[in-house]
Amino acid sequence: MSTTTSPVLLEAQGVAKHYGKFVALGGVDLKVRANTVHSVIGPNGAGKTTLFHMLTGTKTVSGGRILFDGHDVTREPDHRRVRRGMARSFQVTSLFLTLPVRENLRLAAQGVAPAKALDCWNAPTGARSCADTVTQVLERVGLARHAGTPAGNLSHGQQRRLEVGMALAARPKAIFLDEPTSGMGIDDLDDMKRLIQSLKHEHTVVLIEHNMGIVMDISDTITVMQQGRVLAEGVPAEIRSDERVRSAYLGNMITGGKA
Repeated sequence: MSTTTSPVLLEAQGVAKHYGKFVALGGVDLKVRANTVHSVIGPNGAGKTTLFHMLTGTKTVSGGRILFDGHDVTREPDHRRVRRGMARSFQVTSLFLTLPVRENLRLAAQGVAPAKALDCWNAPTGARSCADTVTQVLERVGLARHAGTPAGNLSHGQQRRLEVGMALAARPKAIFLDEPTSGMGIDDLDDMKRLIQSLKHEHTVVLIEHNMGIVMDISDTITVMQQGRVLAEGVPAEIRSDERVRSAYLGNMITGGKA
């Protein structure tokens, strides 16, 4: 199924966010199609992370609507959206650093069902151990041989992959990744790039990323934001050649010095 014919999984309609008189989002329209990598780019302060907060329910909208998988989730809290099939990683690693990699993933898998996640009185055995999910995710993110290693002992690149794995452990329909390559070395960048690209076979990926090489290589659709609004949207080739985008944001980063 091509990206132009795949169904819309997530839609923002005129989404706005105001903090007093400050307009963080000024009416954003966005359509994310299923089983695609949809990147959101723009300079610092463009509203990318604020948009992620609105879409995933970590903060409330000031106006507009958000539809996910056929449901109006505009007023639903983040934990309800997780149960509908959303999962998110953050700009800063959010791991249980003293727990083994395996336990981080198990907790993420259990967290989809609050009754299981908050059951502190019974050992996580049988189905509650989420063993099959944990094993699959360990292999998927390339951390199987580190399953017993405390998360705090992993390299930065491995920690970032574990964070993606924790999102995967929730078995989501859509994964929101906020700058997953931040602080990575070249070797780790290639691993993360391959991982993100592989996710769209089973998931939908919404990505905030500053590394333009990765964005241009793996995205099906790119939305460019500026000052809380959508400046442009299209496939990578369209964004690369868009004069508004080149002058407002990308410049030398993608044009080889011809801003």
